Formats: sequence, C-alpha cells, structure tokens
Amino acid sequence: MFGLFAITRAVLPVMRAQRSGRIINITSVAGLIGFPGSGYYAASKHAIEGFSDALRAEVEPLGIGVTCVEPGPFRTDWAGRSLRQTENRFADYADTVGKRLKGTRDSSGTQAGDPVRAGEAMIAAAQSSSPPRHLVLGAFGFDAVTTRMQQRLDEVRSQREATLSADFSTG
Repeated sequence: MFGLFAITRAVLPVMRAQRSGRIINITSVAGLIGFPGSGYYAASKHAIEGFSDALRAEVEPLGIGVTCVEPGPFRTDWAGRSLRQTENRFADYADTVGKRLKGTRDSSGTQAGDPVRAGEAMIAAAQSSSPPRHLVLGAFGFDAVTTRMQQRLDEVRSQREATLSADFSTG
C-alpha cells in the first residue's frame, strides 16, 4: 500500500505535465468486501480504493485516469507459496476464519480466473479513452461485488427510511 502511494507520487509530476496518463491500481474484490481471515489484507485493499477515489477526483480534470482492478480468485500464486497463513487457533472462528483459510489453501492453482484474460482486460482499460473506475475481474468477483453492493444499498436505504420516519423530537 505504501509502495503504491510512493510510486503514484513519483509518476504524477510527469502525468500532470503531459496532461494525460493512466494509473491502474491492483486491489482485489477484498477491497470492496471484507472476508473472514483476511482483515489486514482487506484493510490495505480498502485503503487503496479510498486513495484511488480521492486521486481520481483530483487528477481526472487533468486528463489522468485512475482505475482499480478488483480481481476475484485467479490462477496465480497468490493462494500458493506466496501466501502465508497462520492456523486458526480459536474454535470460535472454525466456521468463519478456519473455513476460509482451508478453502483458500485447497483451491490454490484451480481457481476459475484466467490470468491471461485478466491481463488483456487491464490493457484494454489502460488504453480506453474513458477508463473505468472499477474493473472487477472474474465471475466470482462480479457476483460477490454486485451482491455486496446491493446489500449495502438496501441497508443504507432501510436506515434512511427508518431515520426519516422516526420521531426525534425531545418534547
């Protein structure tokens, strides 16, 4: 996350001077959804999402595009030798964290997402005259993100309606 911030600060002067450029930040579906057993990972990805929202608002008028790529599970080494997991030591989390850790380990190398197609989608986004803000990749990612966004929207609307109908008078 801090490396991404540093690289962005390094490239922005050139992009501002030329009044063009594309910043493609790799986050994850976890940048939009927090999954059990990956809180720190999700937190760093959420931070990149927020940073990218603010950055886009700042640089879009200068002709610079900002896109976050949010892949779901892909056949990369992410869940393989590059992932260090601490075993779940708490029985209370067996059905959440434990299940997620096991599922991640067991699916390594067999995920549905094709890294070559993901790369092609990222290149197309970078070359687009109007790059997307979000590029959710993979069927799992799309389904998980759209479901979570709909749930969040329903929750916000429900709370808004409850707030509007509540009587907040003090007397």
